[in-house]
Amino acid sequence: MLLINRSISRCLLPHSFTLTPKIPSISVHNALWTTTRSNSAGGKQTKKQNLLRYPALKLEETMPKFLKSVQPLLSDREYEQTEEMAAEFQCGQGAHLQKLLEKLAACEENWLAPRWMKTAYLGYREPVTIYSSPGMTFPLMNFKNLDEYYSYTSKLIMAMIKFKKRVDDGLMPIAKIGEFELDNSQFGVVYGTCRIPLPEVDDIEYNPTSQHVTVIYKNHFYKLPVYNKHGNILNAKILGEQLKRIAETETSLGTPIGILTTDQRENWAQAYMELSKCDGNCSSLKCIQSSLFTVSLDQCVPYTENDKYNVYAHQVVHGGGSTQNSANRWMDKTIQVIVNPNGMSGFCYEHSPAEGQPIALMTEYITKILPQASEFEDGSCENYECASKLQFCEPSNCLQEKLQQAAQNIDKLSHNFDMHVLHYKSYGKEFLKQQKLSPDSFIQMALQYAFYKLHKCAGAQYESAHLRIFYGGRTETIRSCSNESVAFAQAMINAACNDATRVKLLTLAVNGHRQFTNMALQGRGIDRHLLGLKLMALENNLPVPKFYSSPGYVKSTHFRIATSQVATKNKAFMCYGSSTDDGYGCCYNPRDNDMFLAVSSWTSNQETSSVEFAKSIEEALDRMREILVKTGETKKRSNGKDIAGKK
Repeated sequence: MLLINRSISRCLLPHSFTLTPKIPSISVHNALWTTTRSNSAGGKQTKKQNLLRYPALKLEETMPKFLKSVQPLLSDREYEQTEEMAAEFQCGQGAHLQKLLEKLAACEENWLAPRWMKTAYLGYREPVTIYSSPGMTFPLMNFKNLDEYYSYTSKLIMAMIKFKKRVDDGLMPIAKIGEFELDNSQFGVVYGTCRIPLPEVDDIEYNPTSQHVTVIYKNHFYKLPVYNKHGNILNAKILGEQLKRIAETETSLGTPIGILTTDQRENWAQAYMELSKCDGNCSSLKCIQSSLFTVSLDQCVPYTENDKYNVYAHQVVHGGGSTQNSANRWMDKTIQVIVNPNGMSGFCYEHSPAEGQPIALMTEYITKILPQASEFEDGSCENYECASKLQFCEPSNCLQEKLQQAAQNIDKLSHNFDMHVLHYKSYGKEFLKQQKLSPDSFIQMALQYAFYKLHKCAGAQYESAHLRIFYGGRTETIRSCSNESVAFAQAMINAACNDATRVKLLTLAVNGHRQFTNMALQGRGIDRHLLGLKLMALENNLPVPKFYSSPGYVKSTHFRIATSQVATKNKAFMCYGSSTDDGYGCCYNPRDNDMFLAVSSWTSNQETSSVEFAKSIEEALDRMREILVKTGETKKRSNGKDIAGKK
């Protein structure tokens, strides 16, 4: 989730996972790119996909869209100043940078992808914890005893390996938007991948043919093979027996090495260098980094019915601090499986190698087969290697200081993380479809309205759109705050406005959002192009244009509302931290007849409150339904009179 700095950081949000609308044909300068990609298991088979090269948009197309998008956020004077700076940029430095970008795009399949990886992720120096790595919940379980807990966890592990086999065998369906295929390459890079802490810019390593996972229990690390000696997936019963053996072996907490991974990247990089001075540590580190994923067997955390979702969110995002489960993590792993004896389970997802689509589909697959006993009757029960403990040297005085610092920092960060999960039960997607309104765009307008009602001003709002029609595509920004969304929000709080007018303005705002969404899905958004031009200046040792300090650019990239739709049929949600000190994060799961909205902010900011924003969202959703129902009934009565009159 975070980018060059936190003012434009939520560019890493997981994108919306619902079906996207058919988009019109893309202009001819985006020629189709045909590529042959091997799967993640070392190239057993290949799949040919017809994908688009990622283009350099035309500056004369981007600048008018940019100016329109900043209007609702600026005073007249600020807009006039931004307009002048934009014109100067377009005719001067921007034109030169545009030529550099076009030259780059002509010789690279996707000029953005490697730069995005470095700028948005590996070069980001705040902790991945909360800021960058989202948590994804599974449906809450009710374990009657520890045996059920181990059995569930072992099935979860086996289900994940089964999903990997589907990816390796090329069985993931190739989706399309209109006539264009979507790039499936991200499915092959989430297993066995790990971020490596380094000064200034991290590295990333891929180990797709790894044969083991890392189990973490009471801060102790174990290598657990998930295939037998012949390469066959192990049966869940065998895995469960080994999980139980690990838990029975460790009766006390180990050195909290994992807590180092929760810290700021520079702190962790320094600690990593110290940790690596011991040869024994190096082999253990390599084993963790090369594992397919980690499995955190957490210590039980109590909860009540009223706070269960909030506790759930804290556990999957950061582990609850140093006194709970934050040391029982390895935050650099792309996939961390988290299971608690209290029934909570899910993923914590390090965002560097891919967007959330692989995680979303993986979650759907796992939760679908977990209740099916027949899915776990296969797998090998023989010729396997048992779990083995990974040893770490006694920490040096320097490393002890790093451990203490990391513990203090995660406690401070977790206490500052204000999380409130709203389970909205009044209606869901079915009602909105009956109204012929896009559920995603409707919720985006509800968030705009809720923010305006609470803070009496418009807020720059981020939503991400995937760019998978392009080779190696990642995301583009959907700028949800618009002239239409503000007009709707103002009408809703204006007592003199009638409901018919409000519904008309809501429809205009929803349709405007859909148009911008379609544009972003085609790669014709605003933010990635402007980022590319700025990077051209930096890469060619040129001064960054003054345009990037204009009121419009600064305010429109300070995303006070960082949003994402992660749709699942499960009674579950994804959550993450706010990208700005004075803003909110909001990840939502619209189901058929209800919605989950996970709202976050920072307790250190006196202007924001997750509870109050969630309350405002609930009120906005109620009020929006009310005006739709009321005007709909009025229309029916009116039609009835007309018909009666004609008769």
